[in-house]
Amino acid sequence: MAPSTPLLTVRGSEGLYMVNGPPHFTESTVFPRESGKNCKVCIFSKDGTLFAWGNGEKVNIISVTNKGLLHSFDLLKAVCLEFSPKNTVLATWQPYTTSKDGTAGIPNLQLYDVKTGTCLKSFIQKKMQNWCPSWSEDETLCARNVNNEVHFFENNNFNTIANKLHLQKINDFVLSPGPQPYKVAVYVPGSKGAPSFVRLYQYPNFAGPHAALANKSFFKADKVTMLWNKKVFTVIATAVLVIASTDVDKTGASYYGEQTLHYIATNGESAVVQLPKNGPIYDVVWNSSSTEFCAVYGFMPAKATIFNLKCDPVFDFGTGPRNAAYYSPHGHILVLAGFGNLRGQMEVWDVKNYKLISKPVASDSTYFAWCPDGEHILTATCAPRLRVNNGYKIWHYTGSILHKYDVPSNAELWQVSWQPFLDGIFPAKTITYQAVPSEVPNEEPKVATAYRPPALRNKPITNSKLHEEEPPQNMKPQSGNDKPLSKTALKNQRKHEAKKAAKQEARSDKSPDLAPTPAPQSTPRNTVSQSISGDPEIDKKIKNLKKKLKAIEQLKEQAATGKQLEKNQLEKIQKETALLQELEDLELGI
Repeated sequence: MAPSTPLLTVRGSEGLYMVNGPPHFTESTVFPRESGKNCKVCIFSKDGTLFAWGNGEKVNIISVTNKGLLHSFDLLKAVCLEFSPKNTVLATWQPYTTSKDGTAGIPNLQLYDVKTGTCLKSFIQKKMQNWCPSWSEDETLCARNVNNEVHFFENNNFNTIANKLHLQKINDFVLSPGPQPYKVAVYVPGSKGAPSFVRLYQYPNFAGPHAALANKSFFKADKVTMLWNKKVFTVIATAVLVIASTDVDKTGASYYGEQTLHYIATNGESAVVQLPKNGPIYDVVWNSSSTEFCAVYGFMPAKATIFNLKCDPVFDFGTGPRNAAYYSPHGHILVLAGFGNLRGQMEVWDVKNYKLISKPVASDSTYFAWCPDGEHILTATCAPRLRVNNGYKIWHYTGSILHKYDVPSNAELWQVSWQPFLDGIFPAKTITYQAVPSEVPNEEPKVATAYRPPALRNKPITNSKLHEEEPPQNMKPQSGNDKPLSKTALKNQRKHEAKKAAKQEARSDKSPDLAPTPAPQSTPRNTVSQSISGDPEIDKKIKNLKKKLKAIEQLKEQAATGKQLEKNQLEKIQKETALLQELEDLELGI
């Protein structure tokens, strides 16, 4: 049986409704439209079979397959919802409030049993950041950060804390994906001269000085982002990437602070990922195979590079206007995009053959998502990031726009999202490079021409670039080479080859078989004669004369630009004719 087409959820000032995915794009009957502006949050379960939303009065759960209402909870202020991986628990969060007399507020984080609708447990969670508990994929383990400790619960029994991980000032933690043995990465910020560090532990081995599987410390870290990989075949996470960021770059080189990328493996190995270009790290993403990752980094135009598990570069995509990377669900296509303050250019790459598929442009986009089928792409312009030109587009990865919706000028679009599906539901298809047919016209964005002052408007345009763009480059070692040459090594190699060629040319000029050529009288200044007289004194005089003539030419250029020359500099220019005559006599006498 073929999988059904993923649905699309649309939430905005026009209400909440669902749209059928490609190729139909009609409004779905699975979910009756809820009109009004009161819907604050909506979410699918991990397998896409359940859907929950809050309308300002209640939080409701429906079955997408049976189209029936399962439960309804009286939660007027719920703004965050999350399903556990196996749809056992629904977590809800409301803003924490205290009473006027200063007494503690009521618990605002509720965990509901999806099957029975009963509240399993309520917690006080003051901050919205990291509000949701983290589950393992089989829901055997659940963890949440409480007062510098990570509390672990087993089998969704939230009345008993099964284990605790205590470190001074734990700021964040991330559970590894996959089954047992479970691993957890924790981050502790530095203080009083001590460095920040990230440690990896295997549950429940937290005690003892050697309990950590790996440890990585760094001084430049005000906050970190931790990204686990996940092996497709063994389904076990083996490494975590850590993006360490500082709020302020003390060197003054970047407005965005300073970032470094670290690799930590569960076998204890760790390394700093060497990025060839200085500047911010915009995005880092694992391939679904988890054997390689892509980083987008450097001052604009930014570089994008794929690295392997040894942190060696595999392929460099060169430079371009980009700040994000998105792998397709099957991992065989990579989209490099420039959203936000960039013009929305996308590069769609076949990462098996490292071949460019298409370069569509999604102007003013604030959101990007791959469809679970691995063929279609969603881009959207949503409020409050942008309050004008709101709408969404469905693309095929070959660059064709299959569907487009623009909200009315007096309305806003707040959220658009695909219905998720479990891995393996949609099989990977062969990549095509030919754009698929579409009835929606592909709008070419208007390219604004650079301002030209009136004095230059009738003159030919000269192509001048602020930055030289670097082309894509395969960094894999070629046969016979142990390691690919770095950018600096390649530059040195070119210099060495140029010097070698110059020496060979000089030797050929010294050959007695070649007759010397006198310099033309009309262009004695630009002569490149390499004639050698055999007399070192005469050769030295010729060299000195050419040096003086070159200096005179530079002075004449400065005078032409309006620069006021000194008296001795003007005297040098007056001697040009005599120097030219002397040079000609010496060369003719050779």
